[in-house]
Amino acid sequence: MNRRLFFKNTSLIAAAGIAAPAYLRAAVPGLMANDKINAALIGCRNMGWGDLTDLMLNKEVQCLALCDVDKSILDDKAKQLAGMQTAKFDLYGDYRRILDRKDIDIVVIGTPDHWHCLQFADACRAGKSVYVEKPISNSLAECDAMVAIADKYNTVVQVGQQQRSASVWKSLIEYLNSGALGRIGRVHVWANFGYAAMSAPVPDSSVPDGVDFDMWLGPARERTFNSQRFHGLWRMFWEYGGGLMTDWGVHLLDMALWAKNIQTMPLSIQANGGKFLFPEGAHETFDTQTVLYQFDDFIFSWENNAGIESGPYGKNYGLAFIGANGTAVANREDWRVYPSGNKTPEKTVKADNEEHKQHLANFLDCVKRHDRRTACPIQTGALSAKYAHLGNIAARLSGSALKYDDVKKSFNIEAANAFIKPAYRKSWTFPEV
Repeated sequence: MNRRLFFKNTSLIAAAGIAAPAYLRAAVPGLMANDKINAALIGCRNMGWGDLTDLMLNKEVQCLALCDVDKSILDDKAKQLAGMQTAKFDLYGDYRRILDRKDIDIVVIGTPDHWHCLQFADACRAGKSVYVEKPISNSLAECDAMVAIADKYNTVVQVGQQQRSASVWKSLIEYLNSGALGRIGRVHVWANFGYAAMSAPVPDSSVPDGVDFDMWLGPARERTFNSQRFHGLWRMFWEYGGGLMTDWGVHLLDMALWAKNIQTMPLSIQANGGKFLFPEGAHETFDTQTVLYQFDDFIFSWENNAGIESGPYGKNYGLAFIGANGTAVANREDWRVYPSGNKTPEKTVKADNEEHKQHLANFLDCVKRHDRRTACPIQTGALSAKYAHLGNIAARLSGSALKYDDVKKSFNIEAANAFIKPAYRKSWTFPEV
């Protein structure tokens, strides 16, 4: 925005008898520097805001737009952003208005999972580079659509699976590839977190002031507002998320897929899950779940238990790679080798806890070079998201041996096919290539 237009807009605000918000009054008018990379954030709570702030650690980046359906969040983040930069920025309730702007280079998508696919597709079509939070989508079909659309528009994409940029995980992968553990016969993954347990249902209520709930629902079916299906808690309901399986699952399953160099679907998937720990809870997703992914030469398993913060090897989340010479156990804090006899030495590698900043820096570097080979491109995000969705679908069918054909896009059991593609509300259209 140039200086003349800035003052014109400010004058209109004054003429209307509206006091300019503090973040506008604090902004410095004038032309943007030509060497700046302009970013916008869609979905300003939690991870979206964390993504933006770490992106802006690079002084080349400035944020020109924030978008959220909750005005209280939007106003709060606007005040914070005004203290972080001098450049003027605008606030939106409809993300499409951001994508109309030609001066936006990067879009960060931090909305609930059921929104990712549509916003991602629209951003690709608008020619933006995209940082999208994980899981990339809330369904198998949306994963495929996002990969195809990103390829069509040659979009630079980074998926928010920051462990792909972490030195501690890279060193683990190198160790496993060295063969020091011998043949690995089992990979076990677990995630036990208290936040996934919910209290008994509460009645529906009126929509809070300043919230555009119809836009929050987006492509999901129309329904009344309930505080337990809103901020932070939405991921425990199937229409919006997939519980611990898709929240932590994509991170940890991704490490197993990376370590074993898996690029395809498993031979079969069997799972069980239920509301066993908190049967009276409002959540729809499973507080207790076990998934078995079958392969020719090893067993790959997942488990989660909501409401507790403990697990194997004293870790409430992590992976265990069980080999002939010992077991390597890892999470974001460190990885450690537990030898079998004297077949391999003990080893411990600590994390530096800089992976998120490094992940955003990698994205920015790729954007500047228009290099689609980011640390976690859309194809990588799609693979781990599919594995998480397969685990949930198998658990919803309770014990059935599922086989998924990723070419025909169908299961061997007809009942499972109903979970492949979501039905979008009439006012929204599933994105096609």
